[in-house]
Amino acid sequence: MDPLARDYHHALQTYNGHLLAATISPIAPPHYLNRLDAIFHASNSATVQRDISYALTKHAHRSITKEDRQNLDNWTEIYVAYWHAAGAILAAQSPDTVKPDWAKVYETWKDVANAVIKGYSNSSLETWTLPVLYLAGKYLRVFAITADKINKALDGQAGFITHGLQDDIIGDHRKNERLEDAARLINRMFTLCISDRYVARQPVTSSRLTCCAEGKFCRAPLEDSRKWGLYYITNLLFKTYFKLNSIGLSKNILRAISASKTDMPDLELFPKSHIVTFKYYVGVIQFLEEDYAEENLTSALAFCHRNARRNKELILTYLIPTRLLTSQRLPSLDLLLPYPRLAALFTPLAAAIRSGSLSSFDRALAAGEASFVKGRIYLTLERGRDICLRNLLRKVYLAAGTDDQGNKRTRIKVEEFGLAIRLGEAQVGVNETNKMAGGRYLEGDEVECLLANMIYKNLMKGYISRAAGTVVLSKTGAFPGTDISTNNIVFRTSYLSKASKEELFEWTGPLRTDEVVRLDGKPLEDSLPKQLVEPASWAGWGWAEYDEDIRIIDFGEAFLQGEEPETLAQPRCLRAPETIFTNSFDYRLDLWRAGIVVWELPL
Repeated sequence: MDPLARDYHHALQTYNGHLLAATISPIAPPHYLNRLDAIFHASNSATVQRDISYALTKHAHRSITKEDRQNLDNWTEIYVAYWHAAGAILAAQSPDTVKPDWAKVYETWKDVANAVIKGYSNSSLETWTLPVLYLAGKYLRVFAITADKINKALDGQAGFITHGLQDDIIGDHRKNERLEDAARLINRMFTLCISDRYVARQPVTSSRLTCCAEGKFCRAPLEDSRKWGLYYITNLLFKTYFKLNSIGLSKNILRAISASKTDMPDLELFPKSHIVTFKYYVGVIQFLEEDYAEENLTSALAFCHRNARRNKELILTYLIPTRLLTSQRLPSLDLLLPYPRLAALFTPLAAAIRSGSLSSFDRALAAGEASFVKGRIYLTLERGRDICLRNLLRKVYLAAGTDDQGNKRTRIKVEEFGLAIRLGEAQVGVNETNKMAGGRYLEGDEVECLLANMIYKNLMKGYISRAAGTVVLSKTGAFPGTDISTNNIVFRTSYLSKASKEELFEWTGPLRTDEVVRLDGKPLEDSLPKQLVEPASWAGWGWAEYDEDIRIIDFGEAFLQGEEPETLAQPRCLRAPETIFTNSFDYRLDLWRAGIVVWELPL
């Protein structure tokens, strides 16, 4: 027990909470791999309390006061519980053990956690020792999950023996029995931190308490409060509730924190690791409640350590769908490149939304369904189909051309939109007669319903004239959120313009077209295209072109100087400050938008 006692007193002298927590760690350090074995075999169950008390007293570097004795007695109780836990861990990890008893490991570690909680309750443990509380709670959760996992495996074997009748015999009421018990104990730790109201009934000399004259009651100052451990324990509770699929309980924790903010340190003063984890879970809770506020997730991503790739991936899993719905922003390839799993899931979806291909969107959503459902983001991503449909309908609007006066055509037949939706839902490829495969027939009422929903969701501006079977679109900003942005920038290349037809198709590949036909066999209207042409790509763009000419297309709600409109539809991500705080704006609005566009470009 001497090494344990020496580490304890060294941590006490240096006020090193992490070193003190390491004395009860169930994981042996790399430089002392047989630490648990040495501690366990240094005593026996009959004399362990006496041996630990003697070792702690022997290695004290000063005379023991009454307060020191109280601390030693408390740590003796903690180390005795730790000694029993070490024995259970060694037995469970032994290669000679046929059936590891992780339930016993959990129960013995629960005694360690209870002893730690008792030490804080009677004011024996000071604020600098909070890492001890962290470690006790952390491994309480780990051992509970392990014990429940082993218990499920044993229940599965029992079910096999009873020929699948385990639901009638065993049931699933013990599915997460120990994790639920651990959640209750961690909740006690949370209460211990948030309700830190230490009161001294007589004048004391401990640095943990503020002395009061004449033996009156007094409270510990904020810098010595256990509230500094609040967010770590809160994060531990969030992890436990999420594992139990009891996310609703997390809202009780948030309400308790909100009610205690008046006598708590500001969140920014806590360690960044606590802040990032807390903001991540708050953001996810908001996401699951369909409160798509991205502030917490964005802040968590900004505070996250640059090398914490796994944590960033978890944050982006929810931030990407949130931004898709709130600002209709899609992830760039540069953003997804460091995260192969996210790239595989979101790149096909983003490509489908950009191109307005409903069939590609449906396939991408189906391909990643298992991962999306597991991450609880499937239903949110499914709403992205509206954005995809918006982009498809906008293509119809752009292809509509101009009227006899040369103005943009804003009256478009419902049938044209219906055909575009059918083609958008069609499967890629052609059949043996070179006709477009797939695509379901849409009744006029169904098309009108889809268009009405787009107008209601402010993804289109206009109205439906049922008498004329026409959609009348707004002359300015018919499709909000699609004005000047990185999607409205094109590059004119002089390199390709000098190439021959053969060189052009050698670079871009053969031209692929599909015929457009009506399901009823009738001829197409003159206003509809006879063929669909697959967009070409040029892999050599990045290195073969040295004389790019940047052009901006689709000016949307552009206006002449001096003829500013009263209102201006614009996506949230591009809104200039003057359009938020005042009712006036002018040409300088473009300067703000240009800056945002440059910032978005992968330079």
